[in-house]
Amino acid sequence: MNTFEKARRFMYRSARPVELARWQYHFENGSKENVLEALAAFQNEDGGFGHGLEADSFNPCSSPITTWNACCILKEIGWQDAAHPMVQGILKYLESGKDYSEKHRQWMNTIPSNNDYPHAVWWGFNGESDYKYNPTAMLCGFILRYANEGGELYQKAVLIAKEATQWFMDQVPQVDRHETACFVTLYEYLQEKNLQLVDMAGIAEALKQQVNANITRDTEKWKTEYVDKPSGFFIVPGSMFYEDNREIAAYECEFIRESQLQDGSFNVNWQWWNEYKEFEAARVIWKGVITLENMRYLKAFE
Repeated sequence: MNTFEKARRFMYRSARPVELARWQYHFENGSKENVLEALAAFQNEDGGFGHGLEADSFNPCSSPITTWNACCILKEIGWQDAAHPMVQGILKYLESGKDYSEKHRQWMNTIPSNNDYPHAVWWGFNGESDYKYNPTAMLCGFILRYANEGGELYQKAVLIAKEATQWFMDQVPQVDRHETACFVTLYEYLQEKNLQLVDMAGIAEALKQQVNANITRDTEKWKTEYVDKPSGFFIVPGSMFYEDNREIAAYECEFIRESQLQDGSFNVNWQWWNEYKEFEAARVIWKGVITLENMRYLKAFE
């Protein structure tokens, strides 16, 4: 049985409906609408997302980071319709000011109610320091892509984009993988809408430098540690990062094939570092997510 078929069987046995719908979209001519139908189970009345869509936080309440996760899925499937109720709900949540600081001009990375539910140690709320450009930069891009250009929320996003990209260029090469990925997505949204709000050439060069710095070149660590690999930035042929990372991207394809487990899934190379037993349930969810992402990566090289 080949790599793909083993992965497919695992997905049908063990993946959540939302990951299975994404699998079907990418590999079996499934519809975007079916992905949205599965994703809708995680959306709250305020328009934000919770309920463990981000599997390391079981908080049912809406949070910026879990809403970011939903936005990533919409981008993954190339969703276009800004008028769809799910998109409008997200914009409503972002416009509400909930979990947002005018002082920082950022959405919160963690929220207080995370502490009331099982979660990984990094999703525990620690106070004011929890304002970051992860997920703010990506949420800003989402707004610029889908919101009404004449609205207050859109104008807020314009200001955030200018401040955020300048911060990023000043910080390179010190930005972590997760914030970097948010800035990659912001850049892609700006490109898609042909918005020249920032120094596009400058941010592109800074992104290339930062992505190259983020990737862990010691591939032995890939086996047992939570490290940054080319797939984390979806570095595939056609990517702006591909030429600088062609060899290590090809190596990751072989690594994926060789590291697949007998059941078709892949190892989860992290823990929650606390006493919550629910990590074992989260591990199964992550196996579905990782299996999907790894097969998407291989497909891009076919």
